Amino acid sequence: MTQPLTAADRCDRCGARAYVRVFLPVGELLFCGHHAREHSAKFAELAFHVQDETDRLLADAGAGAL
Repeated sequence: MTQPLTAADRCDRCGARAYVRVFLPVGELLFCGHHAREHSAKFAELAFHVQDETDRLLADAGAGAL
């Protein structure tokens, strides 16, 4: 099982909080929700596993509103 992504995990494209981890044969990449959607077609061809936690976006945003 993979470890959950945390606030310390940052998007490799823009530095925002990562919600997607893409496991590739030569390593892994982290993406925010925006960049995961933008690049999903390409990494779907190459990845052997994608850890997608974008469902947490709304929950995490709601937690900050308290």
